[in-house]
Amino acid sequence: MSDLSRCSLNTATVKHATLTEAVDAAAGAGMGAVGLWRHQVAEHGAEKAARIVSDAGLRVSSLCRGGFLTTADDAGIATALDDNRRAIEEAAGVGTRELVFVVGGLPALSEPGQGPRPDAGPGDRDLVAARSRVADRLADLAPFASEHGVRIVLEPLHPMFAADRAVISTLGQALDLAAPFAPEVVGVVVDTYHVWWDPRLRDEIARAGRESRIASYQVCDWNLPLAADPLNSRGHVGDGYVDFPTVTRWVAEAGYDGDVETEIFNSEIWAADPRETARTVGERYARHVLPHL
Repeated sequence: MSDLSRCSLNTATVKHATLTEAVDAAAGAGMGAVGLWRHQVAEHGAEKAARIVSDAGLRVSSLCRGGFLTTADDAGIATALDDNRRAIEEAAGVGTRELVFVVGGLPALSEPGQGPRPDAGPGDRDLVAARSRVADRLADLAPFASEHGVRIVLEPLHPMFAADRAVISTLGQALDLAAPFAPEVVGVVVDTYHVWWDPRLRDEIARAGRESRIASYQVCDWNLPLAADPLNSRGHVGDGYVDFPTVTRWVAEAGYDGDVETEIFNSEIWAADPRETARTVGERYARHVLPHL
């Protein structure tokens, strides 16, 4: 049997499963870890959620998610900081140091996947200013994260999500934002769905390795045709267009030796039996990722 000790099931991949069902599916497939989402932690409390994972013989590879830092008004900033401080405490509570941040889209946003607010002005569409506010909020949150032994993990998202979900689109941009902080306080995640297309990806992964900032490696495939909501177009590793052997080698050459999370948003996969999905995740990891780590 293949060694799945570094294989992690991000629970978003089995969205409709309870935390216990997701953990049992991962353990049954022989994996070593699970990546959790905050709503599951909130349902149980951090202590109980941590116990559910540890009782199954697994560890928590990461917690999703913090972020959404681009608001410009004082009340919105205060709300974002308060929520992210809670997220940092939750990460520490479930026993992971890796808290994934999706930094947020433009303030012009009405809701994800939809058009801008009717009252949105030019300043609400200012991409440079939104990125600057992300930097400011990281400076606010980094000391708190450090005190709790938690690393803020910046996730660049594919450029098609720049308006509504993340104003950072490349690994290079994420590394630039992380640069003012110690690598154990702010790192980055390499998510194949979001960065596979980047012509500078090899160089940026190598840079991330030199700077000791790779906190997570997440895998899933780029499937076509895109779903009505492109966010849900992710597929099982090997079903789409991503060159996993190459990207995985780059990540390994950069010195990353942590968990590899499979995180898939796909309505058909969500409808499947979580145990079947976990087995497929393990099989695809063993075939397409593990030989190149």
